[in-house]
Amino acid sequence: MSTVAEITETIPKLTDPELREVERALIQTYRDRKSGIIFDDAYGTFTEEDLVVLQDEALRVIDGEPPKP
Repeated sequence: MSTVAEITETIPKLTDPELREVERALIQTYRDRKSGIIFDDAYGTFTEEDLVVLQDEALRVIDGEPPKP
């Protein structure tokens, strides 16, 4: 099995269809584990991590800080 570093190094070399296949596999793994998923529907998954990122961005706007690039 590849390490995370090896997988991360390989990702940019994948074609678009291969990336979509990997994405589908990752989403299916999250669904199978049922961990951290808030919404799971035809549009995809929305996780606890997604919620934290959105919350952080909203608070930055409220505080008048520039958005993260």
